[in-house]
Amino acid sequence: MNHKIMQSALACLAGVALALPAAAQGTNHFTFNIGGGFTEPVQNTDSRANTGFNITAGGGVNFTPNFGLVGEFGFNDMDLSNRVLATAGVPAGTARIYSVTLNPIIHFNPHGRFDAYLIGGGGFYRRTIEFTQPTIATATAFDPFYGVFFPVAVPANTVLGSFTQNKGGLNGGGGVEVRVKGDSNLKVFAEARYHYLFTTPRRTQILPVTFGFRW
Repeated sequence: MNHKIMQSALACLAGVALALPAAAQGTNHFTFNIGGGFTEPVQNTDSRANTGFNITAGGGVNFTPNFGLVGEFGFNDMDLSNRVLATAGVPAGTARIYSVTLNPIIHFNPHGRFDAYLIGGGGFYRRTIEFTQPTIATATAFDPFYGVFFPVAVPANTVLGSFTQNKGGLNGGGGVEVRVKGDSNLKVFAEARYHYLFTTPRRTQILPVTFGFRW
């Protein structure tokens, strides 16, 4: 797992969360969401990838208090399993999945403090499998005290091979959400959603569990 990417993503989510209360006081005809969490590979994928992480963001329209339509961007990152690495004869590797989907959403208690919802749809998925090998790269650093530049060794990865498929896919799941305040549209949500990608020769199946904010 790329911990630097995850740390940067969590920092961005925290910054957005601090700015939400002021924005969440307006109309709720439009909806926005942002979140992150962990991703479990399932079915045929669970033997080929380890638990990873996900980031998601989206926006859409509430046609009624109970029904809306949300467009979402998703990113899932998982390390490849030891079995796959041993078969390929490489020391490391990752699976990254980008998605752009359109998803109807149904709320069961939209005006209450606690709400449950179903969400599902489909769209475009881009899956990249990348085999890597740890290495050492040389970078240039600057010492402001002496005013000199000097080379330093930093850890890096050499890409041994990269394989990408662009396919359609479907998703479906549900979640629960809690309104932060009685007069606010801002809610905290927890969600699990199954994604089925039409990759070949085998389908890719993952289950991201996401925690975030919706308003």
